[in-house]
Formats: sequence, structure tokens, C-alpha cells
Amino acid sequence: MEAPFISIVSPAYRAERILPELVRRIKTSVEPITQNFEIILVEDCGPDDSWSVIQSLSEKEPRVRGFKLSRNYGQHYAITCGLDQAQGDWIVVMDCDLQDQPEEIKKLYDKALEGYDVVLARREERQDNFFKKLFSKLFYRTLGYLTGSKMDESIANFGIYHKSVIKSITQLRESIRYFPTMVKWVGFRQTSIKVEHAPRAEGETSYNFKKLLNLAIDIILAYSDKPIRLTIKAGFLVSFFALLIGLIYLIKYFSGDIIVPGYASLIVSIWFLSGLIITILGVVGLYVGKTFEGVKQRPIYIISDTTND
Repeated sequence: MEAPFISIVSPAYRAERILPELVRRIKTSVEPITQNFEIILVEDCGPDDSWSVIQSLSEKEPRVRGFKLSRNYGQHYAITCGLDQAQGDWIVVMDCDLQDQPEEIKKLYDKALEGYDVVLARREERQDNFFKKLFSKLFYRTLGYLTGSKMDESIANFGIYHKSVIKSITQLRESIRYFPTMVKWVGFRQTSIKVEHAPRAEGETSYNFKKLLNLAIDIILAYSDKPIRLTIKAGFLVSFFALLIGLIYLIKYFSGDIIVPGYASLIVSIWFLSGLIITILGVVGLYVGKTFEGVKQRPIYIISDTTND
């Protein structure tokens, strides 16, 4: 049987000291499967010297292909760039921080040969600090609720994907990118297996609470209309409380506790209209803003430099 062509895609950001070890371990792990593979490193315009390291690695190893983005677009945009360039029958997506261990690729590939198009890595014992685990759990719970889909916080980008799956994903050219949600949306035969999650090799994650919150808002607006539906419920809720308050002030008026004419109607109007209008305008404004970004039809990313391309 002909050896498979495997592409390993990894976005690189502040990974100057990690990249040589990443490439070495990928080669050691994939060569027993096939000699026919490529390593695609997408440098997301980080503040360090990662691009020089990628250039050096590409000179030593022709199977390493480097792509430098023109500015910092974000992890999932860098993944999209790598997927657009991948030529393999099977594509592995993994982070560059070595928490996704290259040694697990063989396990993912063997499971895929059982008849699956997507095999996701499930990190049941995450080697992260308490706050990152907490923020991640809140992020996925909120995202799952508002997008109406079940989200597993133990599953991220790491996995192996058949080229037909990646082709379908690369056809999705919306301006807001989130790889795991796209994988869920395209479907195909999917499964997950448990893998060992390693501590971060160096440095700290660039995803803080603020970035996770902004990412969650973008994804929710891109993949769900539930916030709009929630504004309808909020409107009914505000109306209900306004009715209760109106009845309370009406009773007070007839009992003589309120002697200023028009006070009750003014209070009810302020409560009802202010809450309803601000809520609806805020949510609709977010959708209009994201629609405005989408209709510009700008490139998802821009490549400024390449190696071995």
C-alpha cells in the first residue's frame, strides 16, 4: 500500500526556543508512519525571532515549509493559512507549545484507519494552571449554550483530519475563524481518543480572560442567533417586571401613599423602555458590526514571506 502523505500544521507564536524541538519530535514520531510528510509552520508575526528559526529549520530540512503572516492575525487565522497550504491526504493540526505531544500522532492516525475522517485528541488530564482550566471551562460552557451545541473543554485543535474534511473547512471563508467549531459544522465521521497532555514547554499562554471573552463573543455572533432570541426573552422579562412595578405603584396611588401625579406612569415607562431599548440595540449593534466586517470581503490573512514553498 502506498505510504500516506501527511501534513502537520502548527501556528507559531512566541515559539523561538521551542520550534527546533517541535520539528525534531514531529520527524521522530511521523517517520515510522511514512517518510512522505511536510511540516507547515505559520509564524503569526510574534514579538520574538521565531521566523528566523523557521528559516533556519527549512534550510536544514526541506520538508519544513514556513509561512510568515504580515501581522498578528490570531491563532485560528494562522491555522487557516496552514490548512490552505497543506497538500497531505491526512492533516494533523497541533499547537507549537509541545503541550500537544507529537508522539500522539501515531495513535491518532491508527484510530483514523478504523474508518474515521476526524480523530480529535481528548485531554482528560490537562496540564494547565487552575485559572486557565477555569476560564476554559467557562468559555466552552458559555459557547456551547449560546451556539446550541455540545462543547467539550478537553478537546481543542489537536487532531488528525482527512483531506476531504480540510477541503470543506477551507471553503468556509467567513471573516471570524474558530477551527473547532468549523470541524463540528462540516460533520463527517468523527471520534475522539484520550491523549497525554504535557505541561507547557516554555513561557505562558497568550490567551488571558479578556482574549477568551472577545473570542467567545466573536464566535457566538458568527455561529449563532441565540443572543437575538435572548433579547426577545429579555424584553418579555422586562415587561413582566414593569407590569408588577406598575401594579405596586397603582396600589400605592389608590392607597394614598403617592401624591405626585404621573409618578407611577413615569417610573414604569423608564424601567420598561430603557431596559428594552438598550438591550436590543446593544445586541443588534454587535451583529451589524460583524456583518459590516464580513461584507468588506477582505483577505482572511496576508502572507509576507515563505520558505520551501
